[in-house]
Amino acid sequence: MTAPMPVRPPEPPEKPLPATPEKAPAQARPSRLLAPLRETGKLFALAVAVARAIFRRPFQVRESIEQFWFVASVTILPAALVSIPFGAVIALQVGSLTQQLGAQSFTGGASVLAVIQQASPLIVALLISGAAGSAICADLGSRKIREELDAMEVMGVSPIQRLVVPRVLATMLVAVLLNGLISVVGTLGGYFFNVIMQDGTPGAYLASFSALAQLPDLYISEFKALIFGFIAGIVAAYRGLNPRGGPKGVGDAVNQSVVITFMLLFFVNMVLTAIYLQIVPAKGS
Repeated sequence: MTAPMPVRPPEPPEKPLPATPEKAPAQARPSRLLAPLRETGKLFALAVAVARAIFRRPFQVRESIEQFWFVASVTILPAALVSIPFGAVIALQVGSLTQQLGAQSFTGGASVLAVIQQASPLIVALLISGAAGSAICADLGSRKIREELDAMEVMGVSPIQRLVVPRVLATMLVAVLLNGLISVVGTLGGYFFNVIMQDGTPGAYLASFSALAQLPDLYISEFKALIFGFIAGIVAAYRGLNPRGGPKGVGDAVNQSVVITFMLLFFVNMVLTAIYLQIVPAKGS
């Protein structure tokens, strides 16, 4: 007898092929494009939450004083030292230009207006974001990775009202005060270099300043400093509250906060300057 033929077992059903690598980036691309919009929305939401929490009780008086002293201590001396060369460069450049145009008597007014309206608020913003903002971001980021903020939320304490609001108020108040200091020091530096190095006369320098400058110039300068201090504090707090990747993420968040603040400050400065020049007429016009 012949042996029976072996029965071949049925083949298992074929598994569906995995998705090709070309389709994965196409599906993830919309989320990557929307990521900047999400970050912008979260930043704006934090700004609104801080603005609301400023008027809520209890107010952290001690924390606000400590943060004010810290921000002021790390920015006063650099601000005074940076404002002198800024005022000198503006005075020398404007003085050279007015000499070529035959209008040297207007050197004082033009240089002082440039210092008060543009240079002083920007110097304040750069120092606040670079010195104080980076420290605020690192402090909040280290608290976040140590889960201190989560513990505060479990105990019913709002990290925004307890930690963020005092730091933002400190940056705003110090920015306003530093703006006045930088305006005075920058004006004195420009006066010294114009009179000593460019043979300008003190009377013409002061007379041109009183002829071109007006009180709203000081108002817009202080308003810019207030807004820039708020932006620097909000961006530093936002990046500190959202670090990624442990301790290394805290360092990356500090760098990102400084860069983002610089970009926002220059854009907001352009918008505020354009609005001011359209609303407030020049003196004598």
